[in-house]
Amino acid sequence: MSARTIRTLIVDDEPLARDRMKSLLGPETDIEVVGEARDGVEAVDAILAQSPDLVFLDVHMPKLDGFEVIQTVGAERMPAVVFVTAYDQHALRAFEVQALDYLLKPFDGERFQGALKRVRRQLDSQENGDIGRRLLALVRDLKSDRPVKSDRLVVKSGGRLFFLRADEIDWIEAAGNYVRLHLGTEAHLLRETMNSIEARLNPELFFRIHRSHIVNIERIKELQPWFNGEYVVILRNGARLTLSRGYREKLQEKLGKPL
Repeated sequence: MSARTIRTLIVDDEPLARDRMKSLLGPETDIEVVGEARDGVEAVDAILAQSPDLVFLDVHMPKLDGFEVIQTVGAERMPAVVFVTAYDQHALRAFEVQALDYLLKPFDGERFQGALKRVRRQLDSQENGDIGRRLLALVRDLKSDRPVKSDRLVVKSGGRLFFLRADEIDWIEAAGNYVRLHLGTEAHLLRETMNSIEARLNPELFFRIHRSHIVNIERIKELQPWFNGEYVVILRNGARLTLSRGYREKLQEKLGKPL
């Protein structure tokens, strides 16, 4: 038996499923249920607010599915995850990328206990960093297997959580250990690197024009030649950014036209 208390979040859009898991967790003295969520948006909110050690995460949910929850929170910030699904193909996909575990509905008490044993073993062995790597592998697998679509980003500011649609972003700039997201007259700070935020965005919509700038291509109004092979990128909102020489050729390829 683990000596630690495992703070646990239950995420499922079915009340009966949440009640079943709470009932099964009730006798476990090392488990503390810190919250529940009924959909993907509530799940993201609860994960960021509660910082649980473990989440039982339904795959098929309204607003955001279980995989989109991971993408929105960021795999590196996710707790240990046990996937819960009624769809065998999702369970197999999670298993193939060595997710912590999965429960295929309807599951019995013995199968649930098996998942808990694996959770305890993983957490006690302090392999949490490996959990993050496995979730990142899952996200990469999903992106290569599913149509690319705009992500939702979650920004915490002043004790509030903002859920932003990525395609609403005009441009992004580096800001030390953060990135600054520009949406019209608003700007939000997000604790991520330029490389990590670039990897999360739809490559058909966002393009890196400078080591410190990523731009939404649909917001570009004009390109003006500047000095030494660089260009000024003028956005529809009037923002003026620099297209550095190192990214010029790649932009030419994307636009299909020489600059």
